[in-house]
Amino acid sequence: MIMRQTCVTLPNHTKNIEIWKRDAGFFLLSLQPKSTRMLIGRDKEIQELQQAYDSDESKFVAIFGRRRIGKTYLVREVFQDRFAFTYSGMANASTKEQLQRFYLSLKDHGYKSTVKPNNWIEAFYMLEQYLKELPEGKKVVFLDELPWMDAPKSSFMPAFENFWNAWASARKDILLIVCGSATSWMVKKILKNRGGLHNRLNNQIHLQPFNLHECELYARSIHLPLERQEIMEAYMVFGGIPFYWSLLNKSLSLPQNIDALFFGRDSKLNNEFKELYSSLFRQPDAYLEIITVLAKKKIGMTRDEIIENANIPTSGLLTKYLEDLENCGFIRRYQAIGSKTKNALYQLIDNFTLFYFKFMEGRKNTDANYWSKIQMTSVFNSWSGLAFERVCLLHSEQIKKALGISGVITNEYSWRTAATDEHSGAQIDLLIDRSDKVINLCEIKYSDNPYTIDKKYMENLRNKVALFRQITKTRKGIALTMITSSGLVKNSYSMNNIHSQITADDLFVDA
Repeated sequence: MIMRQTCVTLPNHTKNIEIWKRDAGFFLLSLQPKSTRMLIGRDKEIQELQQAYDSDESKFVAIFGRRRIGKTYLVREVFQDRFAFTYSGMANASTKEQLQRFYLSLKDHGYKSTVKPNNWIEAFYMLEQYLKELPEGKKVVFLDELPWMDAPKSSFMPAFENFWNAWASARKDILLIVCGSATSWMVKKILKNRGGLHNRLNNQIHLQPFNLHECELYARSIHLPLERQEIMEAYMVFGGIPFYWSLLNKSLSLPQNIDALFFGRDSKLNNEFKELYSSLFRQPDAYLEIITVLAKKKIGMTRDEIIENANIPTSGLLTKYLEDLENCGFIRRYQAIGSKTKNALYQLIDNFTLFYFKFMEGRKNTDANYWSKIQMTSVFNSWSGLAFERVCLLHSEQIKKALGISGVITNEYSWRTAATDEHSGAQIDLLIDRSDKVINLCEIKYSDNPYTIDKKYMENLRNKVALFRQITKTRKGIALTMITSSGLVKNSYSMNNIHSQITADDLFVDA
């Protein structure tokens, strides 16, 4: 007979550990995760993991997201030394090598058998036997880089499905967490599985890059002496990828850091671009072809335009490629206002990739101080304008909050019209189409100093609004909105014609 004995608190734990007594021995019933060190911007994800841990049922959680996003770090920080078993798949390893390493991981965790597994069925059976022998209580099983375990002809997936379906899910004490950077594999084999794991997943966590607010918090947490303008520039280079930010040396200026990471001898991020796409996609060439094509057209391309310009063996797989790239956050799919669904545009939006194509692809320059030297040049200014636009598109919720319309139903669009004999054409990077019958027509400008709207630019804006009304035939009100890095110079044009002004500071808000 099992009787409840007591509830105790250990000094290094923030939550109680429940102890049950049977005969003369104590058995661990419930072990709560230790308090974590501050994890920037991951409150929702931490809560989901802790709720799964606290459940009275076994839970299966999948975490996915691009390389360097912090998937492994998140899990290890939440559970720290609370794992019953952990194993990380090896890149480009054979099934034999994977099984050998899996067995050694079992031995490291205390498994006593000297018999090695010959296949994944045997490997997962050994895992079951090991877990059965552990004391009562929640057992956290963490399988990192799961896609790498699924080598060709390995029969990994049937064995993994059997482990969860036939054994772990029938218990009440297993928390199975799987991670993978190969987002396309994770989506196909785990999230949208149509076989043995169909509807078996309890939680899916798509880990996103940091926003500007989170990057600022991170910079402060590791004592990077960066002002907001520098944080913005760093975001324009690295995006919100935590690992890239962790490489910044606080003793160097931001330009010196970028030189060291990209252009110096043995620079840590010199080969990151190719490694990034290879880690995400098993056949990266088609994805890179699409990315290369999209990098050449600021506003984006339709499917037909991509097919026409990209060297892809078959257009039949294009939908899959585009979905994978969108899931990884490299591109966005959007409608040009008033256009049909089939004319949706695909736009490259990943800042790190944009930086690579602008400054790294085919680079013959070997100057280790290249970035420091091009500050304030036309090359830098051209890139910074485009990069700032992408940052703004990634912070549409912050823009809506600054406009006071967070509670209004909206759709975000871009718009373009080609030049004709009647007009010169126009392009609008961001339109916020609101349910309260207003459209914010957003102009995005990057500059070190407040931006000046002069007579010529104001005439251009008026013509753009008139052309937009003419072509779209909208009857909604048009609110001219300026989004700038440093504000606007106060003059008659900015004060009398601009409905709303948003600055870079507004993008740093936690929305």
